Order: sequence, then C-alpha cells, then structure tokens
Amino acid sequence: MALPFDPPVVLAPMAGITNRAFRRLCRESARASGAAGSGMYVSEMVTSRALVERSAESLDLVTFAPDESPRAVQLYGVAPGTVAAAVRLLVDEDRADHIDLNFGCPVPKVTRKGGGSALPWKRDLFRSIVHEAISAADGRVPVSVKMRKGIDDDHLTYLDAGRAAAEEGVAWVALHGRTADQMYAGTADWDAIARLKDALAPLGTPVLGNGDIWTAADAIRMVERTGADGVVVGRGCLGRPWLFGQLAAAFHGAPVPGEPGLGDVLATLRRHAQLLVDDYGELKGCRDIRKHMAWYLKGFSVRQPIRQALGTVASLTELDTLIEQIDADQEFNAIVGQGPRGRTSGNRRPALPDGWLDTPYLDDAAASIVARAELSVSGG
Repeated sequence: MALPFDPPVVLAPMAGITNRAFRRLCRESARASGAAGSGMYVSEMVTSRALVERSAESLDLVTFAPDESPRAVQLYGVAPGTVAAAVRLLVDEDRADHIDLNFGCPVPKVTRKGGGSALPWKRDLFRSIVHEAISAADGRVPVSVKMRKGIDDDHLTYLDAGRAAAEEGVAWVALHGRTADQMYAGTADWDAIARLKDALAPLGTPVLGNGDIWTAADAIRMVERTGADGVVVGRGCLGRPWLFGQLAAAFHGAPVPGEPGLGDVLATLRRHAQLLVDDYGELKGCRDIRKHMAWYLKGFSVRQPIRQALGTVASLTELDTLIEQIDADQEFNAIVGQGPRGRTSGNRRPALPDGWLDTPYLDDAAASIVARAELSVSGG
C-alpha cells in the first residue's frame, strides 16, 4: 500500500500551532523546493463530540483554505459511536480528504479521561474506534492512526495496536517513539519504529516515524535506519516552517536549501503574523504570533528588551517597529537553531483514570469513564 502523497512527509497536528496560517507557510516552503508534491499538513486536533455538536471552534478547525490539498483532519475521541458520527460529518459535508485518529496525545487532561496515548491499552476499545471510523468513512476518504509506544515501558501497546489498526484497514500507522510517561523528554526510540515496520510488513500497511526529526538529515537517517515509509514532523518545525522545503528536497535527492539568515527569518515571521491577522483579525492574530517569537529567534542575538516586547506585541505596526530595531545581518546558528525546540518535559507518571491499568479490556468502570469523557464539547 503506497502513501497517497509525496514527498512522504507529514506535518504533525499541534494544538495552537498547525492552523491555516502555519500550514500555508510549511506547504509553500515544500512547493518552493520544486518537488513534485508538497506532503501532508494536518489540522489541529479536533474533539469528535465537539464536532458532532457543531461547536463554532471545532467547525473552524476543520475549515481549510481553498488551495489546501489534501485536507487532513485529526480527530480525538474515546467513544466509537461519536467518532463514527464525526467521521460521517466530515465526509458527508466534504470537509476532509483524510482523517487521522489521535491515540498519541500524552497531555494529562486527555489521558486522565482514557484518551490519547492511554486509550490503546484498552485493546477492544481501540479496535472498535478504528473499525467504526473506517466503516463511517466507507472508502470515501482514507483513515490513519497516530500513536505512541504505550503508557510506559511496562505497558507497551504499539505492536498490538498497530496490528489491529492494520487489520481494520487503516491507510498507515504513525508511531512516535516515546511512551506517554516520557512526554517529550529523552531520545525517541527509532528501533521501536523499525519493529513496528517489520510487524506490519506482511499486512502491507505503511509505517511513518515520528520523534527527534530536527533536520532533513535526521529524516533521511530515520527512514534508512527504520525502514519507515515516511516521517511525521512536529516540534522540529517550530519557528522553522522552511524545514519542509528542506525535507522535500532531501527526499527527492535534490540539493537541500541552506538555513536562512536572520533577515529572511524575520520576513517569514512577519508573513506568519500577517496570515494570522488576515484569518483571525489583528488582536487575536498578534496574540497568536507571540508564542512563535522565541522559536523563530532561537540562536540569534536579539536584545532582551526587544524579545520581551515581541512577547506582548498587539499590532502589526508594533511588530514592524520592533523588527526594525533588530540587527538582521546574522547567519543562522546551526548548532542552536537545528537542535530540539518546543516542549522537552517528561518522565512523569501519566494521569490515568482510576483502575485503568487493571485490565487491557473495557470493563464497566472504564466504560463509565469513557461515557463521561465524551460529554465534553470544549472546542478542539
């Protein structure tokens, strides 16, 4: 089974990050590389219940720009029927070309309800959600899953869950080579990705690897080491949307573009802010760009008062004034700029429902927890 996009690169869904503006920047970078395609760029995670309830925030999360193709939506849910209903809404209303199911989120507010990376521990529930989602899609759009190795090293689930997903007919399985308790700390286990690839090879289901891809060279090295069919990139592109142009070139054997100097970085930051303002208005757009400042400026020399002011910028005029005060004649610091970015916390006990680990199957207590979890309609 071949991947339905090229190059074999996926922008991982990240809450508050992979909105229309950021997806556009990444996609444009890949297209500028001259590659035949541009990869796949996934929306922020949307809650299936909120989508079925048609909350305004959720509907906005699954609204794409006219030129976005393929339109990829990541769904989160813990109840098979609700996930199926959300899939039907997306397909019947022509809102998505691809649906990805989230079984990898390690955030406590998700795992304590039995969702995200906690859910594959319940084997029957996991299979049921995948089955119902694929049945609801009815062959009209492909469905994939993204997951982690498991809850912790004593409760690994990725091989069993990967086989179950493959048997149900997913388009591919993406594996982040960390457990839930690792969060984003330590080193991703690429050997686990290789083991999953070997396990699913007889079924013909592609495997995508995720974790510790900071450069195009990292992506090629992961594929060569694991046999993965492609890569999923998350934190590595924070403040570096041009990474997707480098990835596209690397996967097509073309010269990989170099890292931009600060002048070009500032131009990208300014365009990012403009796209956010165009989409959300100046107040919300400028508030949103604030979180990206440290990522864009990582490794560059910028006076502390300017950095602090950028973190509270409230208008494009104010942003322009601050940018003009930065010495843009600086080369990219590869040692710092190409290293880990974003969240690095981890190695803590996952928040789980009481008794969740008592059995790998859905008992009455777990079923009750799942039912309550699906009552949430809090946006995406």
